[in-house]
Amino acid sequence: MAIVVNLDVMMAKRKIGAGDLAEKIGITAANLSILKNQKAKAIRFSTLNKICKILDCQPGDILEFVPSDDDEDESAD
Repeated sequence: MAIVVNLDVMMAKRKIGAGDLAEKIGITAANLSILKNQKAKAIRFSTLNKICKILDCQPGDILEFVPSDDDEDESAD
């Protein structure tokens, strides 16, 4: 399974830069970049809450599940 982070899309729609968003939600620009570039392994709900509040969106506007071929192997868990 793959969770795709569409944060850059929402940021473009809301016309907010990475530095501004990072400052408003209280994380470093480097950590925001990790999230935007699909490198994050997790996100705190408190951070997701702040992102959604600032961007005036829902978590589903930012996070998307994209099935992959590996999903069949994981269903045995």
